[in-house]
Amino acid sequence: MSPGLIGDRYNLEDRLGSGGMSTVYRATDRVLERTVAVKVLAEHLSDDEKFVARFRREALAVAKLVHPNIVQVYDTGVDAERHFIVMEYVEGKSGAQLLQRDGAMRPGTAVEIAAQACSGLEYAHRMGIIHRDVKPGNLMVIGGPAGGPPEMTVKLADFGIARAAEQTRLTQVGSVVGTAAYLSPEQSRGEEATPVSDVYSLGVVVYQLLTARLPYEGNSLAELAIRRENERPLPPTSYEPDIPEALSLAVLRSLEN
Repeated sequence: MSPGLIGDRYNLEDRLGSGGMSTVYRATDRVLERTVAVKVLAEHLSDDEKFVARFRREALAVAKLVHPNIVQVYDTGVDAERHFIVMEYVEGKSGAQLLQRDGAMRPGTAVEIAAQACSGLEYAHRMGIIHRDVKPGNLMVIGGPAGGPPEMTVKLADFGIARAAEQTRLTQVGSVVGTAAYLSPEQSRGEEATPVSDVYSLGVVVYQLLTARLPYEGNSLAELAIRRENERPLPPTSYEPDIPEALSLAVLRSLEN
């Protein structure tokens, strides 16, 4: 394998992002001559045979999903013990980036993002696949508030790693805090996720898009679980009175899990 080349096909270029589980690169597919995104698993996960097996199984399943609101998975492989997944390259911004830059969104924008995310999730659920990790960082926005064309397209990312990562994410000390607020109650208890789990997580995302706040906050899964049991989130309208009442109620209903 020559420097910057993986799978004898994908020329790794700019690093787009990295986390505890993987690093994502913009790359060029030398066979089809197109730009792609390549997610390379972290070395400590590549050494975990059970994790790699789960990751590959899920990536193969997700590769069958073809929908305008889902980031397409093209390929997966291993090169010199580096496991990778090749995806559609999306030139836009994540919901997390937009929240950090702009704060709360206009209700119409938040609803459009939610509607397109729902379309992708409904299709995936019909195909028997649950995302399990819906959060602002996994919603890619092209156009609209992200800049470029006025027409906005939203794509759900990271289906391929969500199930494989589930057990690892819940057992690694300290790694859950960033994602815990979006996990459904059953996921927080270590139970199996269902399509309703994705709806709950998307409800948390929409609440945050509308208010720039989370419905529940805590420093651990235990603290979040206690607050979910004993508290009800404030209506989004309590922070932003311009939010339509029907929208505020719909978001609260999605959190009744």
